[in-house]
Amino acid sequence: GVAILSVVTSLMAAYALVYYRIKYATLLFWIIFITILVPLELRIFPTYSVMAELNLVNSYFGLIVPISASAIATLFFRQFYKTVPDELLESAKLDGANTWRFFVDFLIPLSKTMIVAMLIFMFVFGYNQYLWPLLVTTSEQYWTVVMGLKMMSGSIVHRFAFEMMSMVPPILIIIVLQKHFIKGVFQVK
Repeated sequence: GVAILSVVTSLMAAYALVYYRIKYATLLFWIIFITILVPLELRIFPTYSVMAELNLVNSYFGLIVPISASAIATLFFRQFYKTVPDELLESAKLDGANTWRFFVDFLIPLSKTMIVAMLIFMFVFGYNQYLWPLLVTTSEQYWTVVMGLKMMSGSIVHRFAFEMMSMVPPILIIIVLQKHFIKGVFQVK
């Protein structure tokens, strides 16, 4: 959930910042980008307060949405969109494409390699979360694998087996998506 939502919101945010003539688009981008510099510890309490006020503690929505905004992914997509020639947009408009058609039919296919790279990065980021799920969940139903590793007791053999099994999803995602990423990078143009 974190990976998909991060990529979708970052794609759209970067598209809006580059292709819509927003008066303060550069300022908005820098405000988004500066959030990288704010330490996690400063964001935890206000974010938890909002989730508690909205009754989203102990919910998948409360686990996923607050960590899905990615300034890094927005930066990468924005920089990529700035390299796309303006002539492509102009020719798409001449062919009758509206802004949504241009985004879906032109920019998303051009961004496939970047999308795959961000999906891999954001999946691993979301999968490795420990602090946020620890704070926003009290029910074992919503525990993540990383929380389960920390809370697990038992013999060393059982713990080791669980740790090995917990590495399977990120490895599979990387292996499956790496093929698409490499194909996109080495695609003959």
